[in-house]
Amino acid sequence: MRGLWAVVPAAGRGTRFGSEVPKQYLDVDGQPLIAYTLAALLAHPLVEGAVVVVSENDADWPGWNETFRIAAAGKPVSTAIGGATRAASVLSGISALPDSVRADDFVLVHDAARPNLALDDLQKLVERGREDPVGAILAAPVRDTLKRAGDDGGIDRTEPRERLWRALTPQMFRRLQLSKALEDAAKAGVEATDESMAMERQGLRPLLVEGSEDNFKITTPADLARFRFILSQR
Repeated sequence: MRGLWAVVPAAGRGTRFGSEVPKQYLDVDGQPLIAYTLAALLAHPLVEGAVVVVSENDADWPGWNETFRIAAAGKPVSTAIGGATRAASVLSGISALPDSVRADDFVLVHDAARPNLALDDLQKLVERGREDPVGAILAAPVRDTLKRAGDDGGIDRTEPRERLWRALTPQMFRRLQLSKALEDAAKAGVEATDESMAMERQGLRPLLVEGSEDNFKITTPADLARFRFILSQR
């Protein structure tokens, strides 16, 4: 069975977090947050390596222009320079994949600020995604009651939550198909907020694979505190 490579977009500044340091580099028990993200990805035996996509003037990524190894996995991690949007950064990462990654090989795309990916969830995604002609994403069903707000902040109505899912990452698609989908979205002036959105614009229907609610994105200081607590319980 062929291995997989991962693209990890990490060119964002994380302004919503409110820190001078991009959130992917915040210290957690002596390691930057992104180290946990990479370790979780590279722990899977089929994941051969990763491309981390950083901003052009990123001073926080160590040795951003050279290939190095994450000690925990002994697998190659290289870098690429990102663009102005997530989609542009992912495209840059796909272009930087090794030549050994063929056009029809599946590629994983995972948020740099999702450090709590479970190995079992990644295994489910890989198994089920490879059986689907399009690919698959980790996702979680919406369990809360949803309200639509008016301009004045009042509730206009309650939205049905049946069949609604929250998109997580990794998302898993074939290298060439994903590149084409992202490029087409950009040409149309559409900002694809995740890879699945770009694929959906092509008339494709990626598979939803249910993942853990613990695979959350670090967006606020409360999220970081939650992750620190989870680490303390391991």
